[in-house]
Amino acid sequence: MNNEPGKLYVVATPIGNLADFSFRAIETLKQVDFIAAEDTRHIKMLLQHYGIHNRVVSLHQHNEEHAAVGIIEKLREGQSIALVSDAGTPLLSDPGMPLVKQAKEAGLTVVPIPGACALIAALSAAGLPVSPFYFAGFSPRTSSARKAFFTQQALNPTTWLFYESSHRILASLQDMAEVLPLNREIVIAREITKLHETIVKMTLGQLLERVSQDENMRKGEFVVIVSGAIIDKSESVLTSEQASILLTLLKECSIKTAVAIATEITGARKKLLYQAALGLVEQHGLNNKSKASDSHD
Repeated sequence: MNNEPGKLYVVATPIGNLADFSFRAIETLKQVDFIAAEDTRHIKMLLQHYGIHNRVVSLHQHNEEHAAVGIIEKLREGQSIALVSDAGTPLLSDPGMPLVKQAKEAGLTVVPIPGACALIAALSAAGLPVSPFYFAGFSPRTSSARKAFFTQQALNPTTWLFYESSHRILASLQDMAEVLPLNREIVIAREITKLHETIVKMTLGQLLERVSQDENMRKGEFVVIVSGAIIDKSESVLTSEQASILLTLLKECSIKTAVAIATEITGARKKLLYQAALGLVEQHGLNNKSKASDSHD
């Protein structure tokens, strides 16, 4: 009887072009005891292409908490298991986190088998700074939530990016245009590694016009990359973006709290933000409780 626990292999699969699959990944999928996949039907097409005849079990967002428990037991018994998603590297906006988390907590070995990743591929060809960058996963589904997200990121000085779907890409850019300046540099990378791969770098205004007019630019899977904001901390006047963020916070918080959060988000001087906050409260007729609460802090 094997007393040694098995290993969990986190295996990246192609995101489009089937040739983007490493020899190590193929051999791993052949040699493990079984494969845990997001969509068993989808992964079997890849396995068939590479002549991999192995057992596949389902591990998706609706069953992963329960299924992970059984897989952990199999690993403890000495079986080795591969985790794959439909495309790309597991856990990046895909199922698998509960399984990996439980495996680490159980002291089991988790081995990454690197390969295709849409966000890294897009960044490598975007022509925007990548050190550091912020990845947000998929954008929110509703317009109000997207605008809140874009407002939160408006003054992020680093490059930031998110995944977007074909049926939301135009609405997402329209929401972005209501929050960010139209001259902000944006990169759209669609259908990466596939036949109709397109990577376009334009200002937000130009990109919105192109996506609006070109139906093909609304098809496929998207990575949207946004250049970081240029912040001058010596400015004596708030930018429209800084003022917008401050106003949003003032509607929910006291002046003191709003200014503290805005200082962290925007990088603007606290004194400048406080002076602007007083003016915004007066200008927009915000509840005086926001002022009163500060006097007792």
